[in-house]
Amino acid sequence: MPKMKTNSSAKKRFKVTGTGKIKRKQAFKNHILTKKAKKRKERLAKDVLVHKSDEKNIKRQLLVS
Repeated sequence: MPKMKTNSSAKKRFKVTGTGKIKRKQAFKNHILTKKAKKRKERLAKDVLVHKSDEKNIKRQLLVS
């Protein structure tokens, strides 16, 4: 049986932490930044953890146990 392939788009978007949680970037930080407050843009620049209900699907795409 051939090896399972990792989902390429998922591997670019998510990182697994040492404890097995999944980090992601936040949306709304790419364009039309002039009308967004500095405080808001700073907050959006930080990584956040993926919600628990989505973790199973992402781990399957990344082939993480």
